[in-house]
Amino acid sequence: MSLRKCVAPVLMAAGLLAAGVATDARAEPGGCLKYGAVGAVGGHLAHHGVLGAAGGCVAGMYTRHEYRKGLREKAALYDKEHPADPHMSLAERYRNRKTDEQKATLYDAEHPPAPPPGH
Repeated sequence: MSLRKCVAPVLMAAGLLAAGVATDARAEPGGCLKYGAVGAVGGHLAHHGVLGAAGGCVAGMYTRHEYRKGLREKAALYDKEHPADPHMSLAERYRNRKTDEQKATLYDAEHPPAPPPGH
């Protein structure tokens, strides 16, 4: 067995591990890989694996788009209710900034859903 055949898998694994550590892992719904894999399995059962994967990928991208759109809308509502302090310097504003996901979570905490009627 040559040295190249031994080292190549180790280098590939190290690269994948470094790429996985360097990325920001968030749990978001949807996504081309998740939905595409499910679509491929469903399509495989119907003998249309590639078509199922493509359809699943499109559905996943749309689901993620709608999720992020909702986050942006809630973040805009949060910003509207909590305007920036005009006496704060730009550096302080930058240090205290929040992501759209954080703002949406805070907005949801401040505005809980109404209980169903009759309860």
